[in-house]
Amino acid sequence: MEYTPELIQNIVGGQRTFFRGGTTLDVDWRITQLKRLKVQMSIYEKEITKALKEDLGRSEAEAFFCDIGTVILEINEMIDGLKRWAKPDLLFSGLTCFPSIFTKVYHKPYGVALIISPFNFPFTLTFGVLAASIAGGNTAVIKTSSKAPHCTDLMMKMISEIYPEEYITVIGGGHDVADMCLDQRFDKIFYTGSPAVAKHVMAKAAENLTPVALELGGETGNWCIVRKDADLKDAARKIAFFKLCNSGQICININQVAVAEEVAEPFIEELKAAFINQIGDDALLNPEYPRLISGGAFRKCSDEADEYRNRIVFGGEGDLVQLRYQPTIIYPVGVDEPIVQHELFSPLLPVVPFPDSNVDDLLDIIADREHGLALYLFTKDIKWANKVMETQQFGGGCINEVCLHMMVKGAPFNGTGHSGMGAYHGKWGFREFTHPCTVLRGYTKFNLPLREHPYSGEKNAYKMMALRLFER
Repeated sequence: MEYTPELIQNIVGGQRTFFRGGTTLDVDWRITQLKRLKVQMSIYEKEITKALKEDLGRSEAEAFFCDIGTVILEINEMIDGLKRWAKPDLLFSGLTCFPSIFTKVYHKPYGVALIISPFNFPFTLTFGVLAASIAGGNTAVIKTSSKAPHCTDLMMKMISEIYPEEYITVIGGGHDVADMCLDQRFDKIFYTGSPAVAKHVMAKAAENLTPVALELGGETGNWCIVRKDADLKDAARKIAFFKLCNSGQICININQVAVAEEVAEPFIEELKAAFINQIGDDALLNPEYPRLISGGAFRKCSDEADEYRNRIVFGGEGDLVQLRYQPTIIYPVGVDEPIVQHELFSPLLPVVPFPDSNVDDLLDIIADREHGLALYLFTKDIKWANKVMETQQFGGGCINEVCLHMMVKGAPFNGTGHSGMGAYHGKWGFREFTHPCTVLRGYTKFNLPLREHPYSGEKNAYKMMALRLFER
């Protein structure tokens, strides 16, 4: 399809008209739409798996775990909780508002939402966000990534079968089409991607003062710290699994591992063994190993690996035709080297040794950089780990685990600063796509004149006394 500014404008205009009709305000109707999306995920499971294989080389298990089952779980949580979440909050108005006794806070949809989704988890990061938008009572224009064309085509088909264009529609195309969308006035924008593009999205949104939610990977990547008292085998196993997943193309993936130098060598050996145990001696020969999304992504990965060629201790080879690059350990790497000061989004894994006694200095360095979307700690010192989690700035994280924090029912998924703003998943997604609206009901009788002029004079002195009594 050839997209034009006029076509996009008509789509947005049609959705605005539909929203103003009030259909989406009915909570039972929203639940029905969520159920339709859930059924569609099951009907098209094989086609989704095939599209993910064609675009990203994903295996059936990884496709289900990361993009199909995850969406179904998210929709289930929305269906189960929506009626509770959507009920107006009832508050005591307080003596200062007498004779009003109660005030309601309504959770109102924004209206017409724009969802801009990335390539790396096309269904999770599109339909997961869409579920929150539907739960909130919005209409939605979805701009998918041009880097995952098979997934985009399938999402277009799936959505068009169950929803009219004036309610939800999927738009393909490249950056030019995204800009056509951003030129329109939306009521809410949800963008998932890079900090650089997020700045552009925010600038466009600012023209209409449109509220924005951003889920970003972080400018300087996510750190994983392995202390000298950690279970090295367990840490290596989990880190290897995560780095292999989607070939490292995950916003919450480990960008670099900082390992206590006292255990760095044995940790490296455990990590090598974990990679081999999970993917084989050569990942390029394993059909389950995912690929990088494009030739540009492959070359960026390969070129950066070549810069550190003399320090590659595992992996380091790729296949441009297959767009696959081996999980690659680079060791040792200094904390200030370029490779650990930007998001990699690849299977490269720099390992930074540090004296365990200087871990607080390392944390200061991390804190001075842009906030990551995730932080992972491996240690037996849970008291120290809890303190770090409470005091560092990052989106979310795990102690002695990786990535599973984003799978917890009822917990928000979010970033801060260069790793994003806003939050979603479950109730948090409902909140992200609604705005609280406070409505007080007044009465025509028993109204006290405390707030009204005149305030001076002997007979009005009681007003100040009463105000001081009520507003304490």
